[in-house]
Amino acid sequence: MCGRFAFYSPSEAAAALFGVSTDIGVEPRYNIAPTQYLAAIRNAESDGRELVMLRWGLVPFWAKDPAIGNRMINARAETVAEKPSYRNAYKHRRCIVLADGFYEWRRQGEAKTPYFISLASGQPFALAGLWENWQDKESAESLQTTTLITTDANEFMQPLHHRMPVILEASSATDWLAGSNELLDDVASITPPLQAWPVDRRVNNARNEGEDLVRAVGDVLS
Repeated sequence: MCGRFAFYSPSEAAAALFGVSTDIGVEPRYNIAPTQYLAAIRNAESDGRELVMLRWGLVPFWAKDPAIGNRMINARAETVAEKPSYRNAYKHRRCIVLADGFYEWRRQGEAKTPYFISLASGQPFALAGLWENWQDKESAESLQTTTLITTDANEFMQPLHHRMPVILEASSATDWLAGSNELLDDVASITPPLQAWPVDRRVNNARNEGEDLVRAVGDVLS
């Protein structure tokens, strides 16, 4: 699964990589966790794309209780097109989530060591996602939420974890937002080279923030 990530690049420049020219002043974040808000790009209702903030944890439009989103932070690429919770969004409401890297915990004996994974190029990237608009039937309160698509770990990621998020660069992000059904069939072919390094265990606590969380405390894997 993917349950923690970071996005600290200037949001205007990062959004421009994915075809959005406007900015909404996204603050740098080094420890984004479920139920928090994250920066995402989706197709606008009129034309083009828009940068928005979505809460992490998908709440399907038909859900009675928004608390269901707390356990819907990831959707498996293998089943996302068929699962009742995701299939409507898969067809009609795709998005990409801006990121500079994500965290996974490597099990070594009884201990788990957090690793930060980023592109080998150091550039920001996007994570394939879905979004939903949920509305409370009594108060008419609206809540826009998202989930991240995960897939089997590639050769680089396998020593760290058996799953990984679907990572997109500009061209594959365009295909995803355009509704490509083939993109998830061969995720390995679109995944750019990655690098990873161990980081401080302070990242385990979602209340901790700051750029020191992504600093290497050991050797870089590439």
